[in-house]
Amino acid sequence: MPADVAGQRKVAVVTGASQGIGAGAAEGFREAGYAVVGVSRSISPSDTSDFLTVRGDISEVETAHLIVDQAVSRFGRIDSLINNAGIFITKPFTDYTLEDYLAITAVNLTGFFHVTQAVIRQMLTQGSGGHIVNISTSLVDHAESENPAALVSLTKGGLAAVTRSLAIEYASRGVRCNAVSLGVIQNPAFDPTSYDGLAELHPLGRVGQISDVVEGILYLERALFVTGVVLHIDGGQSAGA
Repeated sequence: MPADVAGQRKVAVVTGASQGIGAGAAEGFREAGYAVVGVSRSISPSDTSDFLTVRGDISEVETAHLIVDQAVSRFGRIDSLINNAGIFITKPFTDYTLEDYLAITAVNLTGFFHVTQAVIRQMLTQGSGGHIVNISTSLVDHAESENPAALVSLTKGGLAAVTRSLAIEYASRGVRCNAVSLGVIQNPAFDPTSYDGLAELHPLGRVGQISDVVEGILYLERALFVTGVVLHIDGGQSAGA
């Protein structure tokens, strides 16, 4: 995959990059030759030339401006945005609190809005297009009565819908927008036993790995004739049981 534009290295911004899928995506883009801007409220400083870290809360518009300003100052451009940061709270709908609602929407929707708007403006200024990948969940398409997650579906379903909207709005200006919709993905930072019994949710008979997600994101990055797609990385969960 070419990782340069007019002599400049391509640059990817990854939110929620301090652990899990975000950390995996950041590493995957670096291995592909990109410079990466990793964003998180708790991310550690980096002393490597191709990895810039920005510590901040994406629900605050100032963080979005900081991301773009520091990315452009350090690397000169932004080519890709991976909207990975998110909050996932599952419980019966009537047990959700106002605090739950505000926390989930602040990151999953408000944070998406601030960062994506700022990054698209920068991409349009550059005039060389760009690519956005939103992280959704297959619970949007395949609800589970044993795992109620209405507020997750409300916000992540919104990201799936806006993926198609942005893909069409900006297609003529070379900005693509896709999404990945995930099944259960194992985070190595968590106790492996916490995933016991979850493999059966997927027809392929296992939980997903971070590498599965990174490979899907990088496929979309390389697939220059693909936009407006929600790619399911869920072991067949969305297709049926």
